[in-house]
Amino acid sequence: MLYNLSMEEIIFVDKPAGMSSFGAVARVRQILSEREGHKVKVGHTGTLDPFATGLLILLAGKATKKAPELTKKDKVYEAVIHLGAISSTGDPEGEITINDEAPEFTLAEIEKATRQFVGEIEQTPPAFSAIKINGQRAYRLARAGKEVEMPKRKVQIYSIEVLEYNAPYLKIRTHVGSGTYIRTLAEDIGRALGCGAYTAELRRTKIADYDITKLPLFDLPE
Repeated sequence: MLYNLSMEEIIFVDKPAGMSSFGAVARVRQILSEREGHKVKVGHTGTLDPFATGLLILLAGKATKKAPELTKKDKVYEAVIHLGAISSTGDPEGEITINDEAPEFTLAEIEKATRQFVGEIEQTPPAFSAIKINGQRAYRLARAGKEVEMPKRKVQIYSIEVLEYNAPYLKIRTHVGSGTYIRTLAEDIGRALGCGAYTAELRRTKIADYDITKLPLFDLPE
């Protein structure tokens, strides 16, 4: 979709896999700046990992002041979890180790494992994340081979729905509060099942009431 930029613009982007959230911001800024004939300020309201796809809400012009209002909203994700394998980063970009002895599970076993993570729970965010540790991004420390001790945090998970299970892949839809890491949730489910797990695919479909299937999406060329 082409925008006639106003001074209060909210921009909805379906981020493709392989692009960072900051890369999406840069492209939108470039497109709008060229269209308006001057540099346009563009910011985001919460990032997505490069491997993930889905809804990014960007703000342009004076609307960037609204970022704090949108950053802390609930979100809905669809995730494909690879059971019986672990990743050094919790996603497909890390070093993958397969557990050849991992069993197949019944749907009842899967649902029992996921149910224990619904509600207010404690999570340990992944070391490969944008959280700041002593003023530095955790992922930069982790990539430098430094040991990163991530503080636990309380997060809210409102629901986890099992959409499909074709061993070793489990697809879920989950409605979560701000600050929840789906990569950590997948790893926790894998530990609960005793087999290990990582997030193979991730898509964000909703932020608060903003549903990606019902929004005018900004045309983001690859």
